[in-house]
Amino acid sequence: MMNRLLRWRTLGVACTAALVLASTLPAEAASSRTTRHATEKGTVTVTEIVRGLKRPWALAFLPDGAGMLVTERPGRLRHVSPQGEIGPPITGTPAVFARGQGGLLDIALAPDFAHSRVVYLAFSEAGPNELAGTAIGRGRLSADLRHLENFEVIFRQEPKRSTGVHFGARMAFGPDGHLYVALGENNQRPFAQDLDKHQGKIVRLTPDGEVPPDNPFVGRSDVRPEIWSYGHRNPQGLAWHPQTGELWEHEHGPRGGDEINIIRAGSNYGWPRATHGINYTGLPIPEAEARSLPGMEDPVYVWSQSPAISGMTFYTGERAPGWKSNLFVGALKNRELIRLELHGNRVVHEERLLKALGERIRDVRAGPDGALYLLTDENDGALLRVELDPSN
Repeated sequence: MMNRLLRWRTLGVACTAALVLASTLPAEAASSRTTRHATEKGTVTVTEIVRGLKRPWALAFLPDGAGMLVTERPGRLRHVSPQGEIGPPITGTPAVFARGQGGLLDIALAPDFAHSRVVYLAFSEAGPNELAGTAIGRGRLSADLRHLENFEVIFRQEPKRSTGVHFGARMAFGPDGHLYVALGENNQRPFAQDLDKHQGKIVRLTPDGEVPPDNPFVGRSDVRPEIWSYGHRNPQGLAWHPQTGELWEHEHGPRGGDEINIIRAGSNYGWPRATHGINYTGLPIPEAEARSLPGMEDPVYVWSQSPAISGMTFYTGERAPGWKSNLFVGALKNRELIRLELHGNRVVHEERLLKALGERIRDVRAGPDGALYLLTDENDGALLRVELDPSN
């Protein structure tokens, strides 16, 4: 009897030790959080690094393997360690208009972050009459990753006209060192064509929020000088093509008409006069004239049935040659990851991935380790790492 009791006690201690050890391992070590999926390019492994994020919207990789910064739409910025630990909310972030699609949205690190530690945030900011608009601000991340110091707003979308929708808010630093920001039209369709308003525009700013002197409309008194391009609906993806150096953007269409564009200075991308979509009611867009119009840029790719695209990245890593130079896009409504093969500036093939996960994909980023990283748009949101078998 004593020997049996001793064996049970020993087994209990061993089980307890195993549980403690598992809880201290990086999240990727837990096999219950890893799934494998067959794809056209080979087997893909998806690892849940963390779960428990509240509506995560965007992520940025810190240098030197120091983890990631993740925005949560209700207004929190968090550090996620390389071991998969979620830190407490970082203090010093701005107050946000957390209604509907609004809140704390995109994040970008300054090109000289390793020296300056400056972090840029895009967020929805309240204005008069219960309306809001997109704002961009920056602050310095403390060495202990707990505070955003001296946060200041450097750009405000004017006028503020959103009731809680179509903020856009993707950011990308260009090869020229300037900051490009994609702004939604706040569901004020005609504003996207009005050059005296920021709605439905991509703006180009210096890192300090000033207007670069070579912006296309500088010197015109009837145009907001920050504007780089116009005629956009609700941009949700912004990325630089690694070979051509061109800026690619994607945006939500209405019912049908999600699209990808190549952004050129001073160009008009058509919304709402040119669109492939219709209203959610099934009726035509009142201002729509055609799918294509003279003097307006056509999209390089259109989805006739909208996946509700969000997040976008080009794969430039060496770890997965089968994905080289592919474009990856998240899908919210369709709950999948979309892989696009390119020939020059043409999309020549599309593959839908990870449908079995059933996750709304909000952000897609290529990691410094050669994997893809995804954020899921849920109240119990997750950070996922996606790896293609290196033999493929």
